[in-house]
Amino acid sequence: MEVFSLFTTIFNGSNSYTPLNFFTPLQNFCGDSLSNLKAKGRFSRINCRNIRVLSSHSNPKIVKRNRKSRYGQPVSPYDSEDDDDGGGDVDDDWISDDEFADVKISEADRQWLNMQNSTKMKQGSRRHLKRVGGTSPSNSGQNLETRQHKLGIKNDKDILKKRESGILYDTSTQSASAVSLGDIREKEAENYSKNRFSRLSEELDLDERWFPLLDYLSSFGLKESHFIQMYERHMPSLQINVNSAEERLGYLLSVGVKHRDIRKMILRQPQILGYTIENNLKSHVAFLGSLGIPESRIGQIITTTPSLFSYSIDNSLRPTVKYLLEEIGIEKTDLSKVVQLSPQILVQRIDSTWNARYNFLTKELGAPRESIVKMVTKHPQILHYSIEDGLFPRINFLRSIGMRNSDILKVLTSLTQVFSLSLEGNLKPKYMYLINELRNEVHSLTKYPTYLSLSLDQRIRPRHRFLVSLKKAPRGPFPLSSLVPTDESFCQQWAGTSLDKYLDFRKRLLLKEFAKKYERQ
Repeated sequence: MEVFSLFTTIFNGSNSYTPLNFFTPLQNFCGDSLSNLKAKGRFSRINCRNIRVLSSHSNPKIVKRNRKSRYGQPVSPYDSEDDDDGGGDVDDDWISDDEFADVKISEADRQWLNMQNSTKMKQGSRRHLKRVGGTSPSNSGQNLETRQHKLGIKNDKDILKKRESGILYDTSTQSASAVSLGDIREKEAENYSKNRFSRLSEELDLDERWFPLLDYLSSFGLKESHFIQMYERHMPSLQINVNSAEERLGYLLSVGVKHRDIRKMILRQPQILGYTIENNLKSHVAFLGSLGIPESRIGQIITTTPSLFSYSIDNSLRPTVKYLLEEIGIEKTDLSKVVQLSPQILVQRIDSTWNARYNFLTKELGAPRESIVKMVTKHPQILHYSIEDGLFPRINFLRSIGMRNSDILKVLTSLTQVFSLSLEGNLKPKYMYLINELRNEVHSLTKYPTYLSLSLDQRIRPRHRFLVSLKKAPRGPFPLSSLVPTDESFCQQWAGTSLDKYLDFRKRLLLKEFAKKYERQ
């Protein structure tokens, strides 16, 4: 046997080989295949296996006695750390160690073997690059460089940095595909959502697929209690795909809805998350624009009345506008103003509310139709107020302080928002100050109804006290006309002093009045 002869030569032919360097010649003839990618050709595979078996005495790790090769032949009971059955692509004509005993290895064969191994390695790299990056053998090296350039890899140090910074390479396939830190963080976010909404999930029997939407809505200030409200009002609103919800709310933000108002809007109308942009949101925004409403006000109207989107434009909204113009008699030039003052008017049963209030004011005050139309134009909220709890009590109050129906009608036609003012917290205190401090008669309200709309603490009392302190307050009834102009005009025309001096006086007065109220409490 040729190999046996070789072994005999090693033992007997020279004294230069000691037991310590016995395997040096054998390692020389297959060392290239060991230092390169192991086990690519049939000869290199066999050579390296023989070397490992022969050198196993230097490795004390002993495992798996009585082992056999894949073809049934017994093999050494010693395993080296490199011994494995999956060391790369193996040719189909792989043969056992015993068959190799008849093969003669010469120096020329060894060189040819190294050349074959090098060729197989190059072909294997090209096949791998083609599988990973879709490259052809002719440009595989170029594409590998391109992929490394995209990943910012110039050398081995860059590879190490990428590993440490979150670009993790799949070593099982040796591919250049990467898993970024974003994927890891996404997984962590999913776990966080599960923990965050676990109690809510148990209470409402929520599916985990809803959690991304809850996370997104939380960015607008919605909390667990709000999600419960949404669930109770309209459960399907919590089953919307988070990407769809982001698109729809993003569109509403783009037309002027404030970020801080999204929470309030969703709580009032959770169905808005399900309204499509093209078929619903855009068409309703365009409808508002057709009424002459400026773009700067559309966002506020949506915030105030998000239920607007649930009404059909052709079957509901346009008929309502037609009723306002043709049946009530609102001028077309005032339509935009009316809708801006009270967007709810578009989603109300306008015919029934108008008829009820028209009949009440006509009967109670003898109000003509044009006066009632003026009231609706100036303060369309009148159509929302309750007759029994809103309109009637305030009319009775004005009667109780000595005003006749004709005077009440004048006041209400000029200042219809009187119907929105609190009796105990607003109207009655102002009336008492008018009589006791300003020494005015009630009929002065007919001439200056604006008095009832002014703030007692911020406007009426500070100006009156300031003129008294300057000794510029007239004797007798205090002129209500001094309360109407701006602070600058008041200081120039009535006080004859600087604005800063008046503002400082008002600030000290407010603090004093606040202290009195606090002591009474």
